[in-house]
Amino acid sequence: MRRDADGPDPAAAGTRAMETADARLAARLGELRAEQGWSLGELADRSGVSRSTLSRAERAEISPTAATLNRLCHVYGRTMSRLLSEVEAEPAAVLRTADQPVWKDRASGFVRRSVSPPHPGLRGELVEGRLAAGADLVYDRPPVPGLEQHIWVLEGRLAVTARDVEHLLEPGDCLRLRVWGPTRFRCAGPRETRYALAVVLP
Repeated sequence: MRRDADGPDPAAAGTRAMETADARLAARLGELRAEQGWSLGELADRSGVSRSTLSRAERAEISPTAATLNRLCHVYGRTMSRLLSEVEAEPAAVLRTADQPVWKDRASGFVRRSVSPPHPGLRGELVEGRLAAGADLVYDRPPVPGLEQHIWVLEGRLAVTARDVEHLLEPGDCLRLRVWGPTRFRCAGPRETRYALAVVLP
């Protein structure tokens, strides 16, 4: 189907929205570092993320991966949902499907939808995760030590590793974790895996 020359281009609008979100995230990362009074070098030492990657992320030259954001969340004492909500507009009580923030880690094939209306005072949040076939996502630390997670598989097969134990989950299965160390989420089937993740702060 040919698009009318005078009509909007949905793909271009989506790209602009993603670029705007990346720019807001970059600005927020810079603000958080400034609030702590840290240099790029100090943040690199604390997070284990290279100084050049941090610098490029704060200038919106790159979109940070899920693993990189997870390390920064750990340093700043935030969950990923809270960090991403801080770059969105004022939260509402109801978050419609079309308005739910979606963040993509292009490097790993991970798509994260923040389902819950964001609010910094709430201790729980609900996330939808999608892993492309073959995707393997590794977090070397929790964003907040002792974080409680309930992982409910909706479609596909998901392998979750925590404390060196792998749990193979089928549709309908739910795994409860208290996260203290590294975790791994792996698409264990030939098709995309979709799951719901309920997060409860300690």
